Amino acid sequence: MNGSSQLAQGSAIVIDIGKTLSKVSLWSRQGACLGRETRLNERHDAAPYAPLDVAATSDWLITALASFADHPVEAIIPVTHGAAVAGIRDGALTFLPPDYEWEIPASILAEYRKHRDSFAETGSPALPCGLNIGSQLHYLETLDPALLDGVTLMPYAQYWAWLLSGVATSEVTSLGCHSDLWSPQAGTFSAMAQQRGWADRIAPLTPAGAVIGTLLPELAARTGLSPQVRVHAGLHDSNAALLAARGFAQIADHDATVLSTGTWFVAMRSMGQSSMPASLPEDRDCLINVDVDGRPVPSARFMGGREIEMLGARIDRAGTDGLADVLYSGAMVTPAQVPDCGPFPGLFSRKINWPDDPDEQAAAVALYTALMADSALDLIGAQDRLLIEGRFAGSEMFVRALATLRPDTQVFAVGGEADVSFGALRLILPELSPPEVLGRVRPLDRDLCAYRDAWFDAIEAFA
Repeated sequence: MNGSSQLAQGSAIVIDIGKTLSKVSLWSRQGACLGRETRLNERHDAAPYAPLDVAATSDWLITALASFADHPVEAIIPVTHGAAVAGIRDGALTFLPPDYEWEIPASILAEYRKHRDSFAETGSPALPCGLNIGSQLHYLETLDPALLDGVTLMPYAQYWAWLLSGVATSEVTSLGCHSDLWSPQAGTFSAMAQQRGWADRIAPLTPAGAVIGTLLPELAARTGLSPQVRVHAGLHDSNAALLAARGFAQIADHDATVLSTGTWFVAMRSMGQSSMPASLPEDRDCLINVDVDGRPVPSARFMGGREIEMLGARIDRAGTDGLADVLYSGAMVTPAQVPDCGPFPGLFSRKINWPDDPDEQAAAVALYTALMADSALDLIGAQDRLLIEGRFAGSEMFVRALATLRPDTQVFAVGGEADVSFGALRLILPELSPPEVLGRVRPLDRDLCAYRDAWFDAIEAFA
């Protein structure tokens, strides 16, 4: 890892700007979370595109930082979701960062795709809406060909680092996150990024854990924090989850997969001494991420948290109530509530034998989520060890169902404080061990083979 600053005796703040939630957490040198502030992000519709709510998040962030001013804060590191880009000129935002869920007009997206490099070069599949950063930049230049003139571009995590320090940087975990801008195997900008002139506009590359500056004096005055607080470059959230997982001895340098669960369920296979898979299916939402050391990470994903939300079930409840009835009735959901991503793109979700009972609905949704995760894990050749982390790691039904579906895999689940924020903290304190002890997930006491077969039969019938 590439952290360049230890904490002398104070504390650190991790800023985590996710797609659904924003969080600011305060951490001790020993890795204990001392406080956390949370905000539900707003979504906006606007012309000529839907932007991320940067202004409101900035105001909230300053207030949240001020709430920790009575602690001896020494460092701040930002983490954000991927597929977001900001541009500055003369010390100000040039454009509002687009929300990747906004649908770029089909004709413009089709024109953009003529310029894309191959999946073999970038590890970036052709994704819908603005999920490739290159498609966002193409759209912005379609609106105004001169919009990016003299602009310095930064991934979203480094935008927040710039806002705090005034220093513009970029780093590989964010650039390598299905952006179309990076070549993971070559470790440099893609041919398209260079040909379009975007590579020349991207801020200088910096290791994610590097100190890029100190807190701007005006922000120090507004928050009450010291102007000597160090600001680190920051990184992509799924990569921070991977760093947190590598702190566990059971994961560490092994061939192990981390399943990060939130708005997105992202499976990232840390290869250990294994070789890269010969090929990944580009058309099933597989991609190659890049870790903080620039190494390729085969990955697969689906929008699990958003699908659970759309299905209206609370799968985070403890227990396995409703499971027996669901298996008996064959109640199930087929892919996908978000049809243009995940391991079964282009399919539209159907409910089969759908129950009225809330516990049974939750059981059916948990099984659906486990089946989707199992399929994504198969696509990247996940084996041996699996760590589930994030918002849905505490869902007993989900994690036990996934362990049942993968009997040859050691499945672990961790919630609490060994999360994305803890992973970012490990860039500052690389030797830090997670505060929790990993325990194996116990499979369900019921066989799911027949249910899985019926689920695949239903997918084939509706395809």
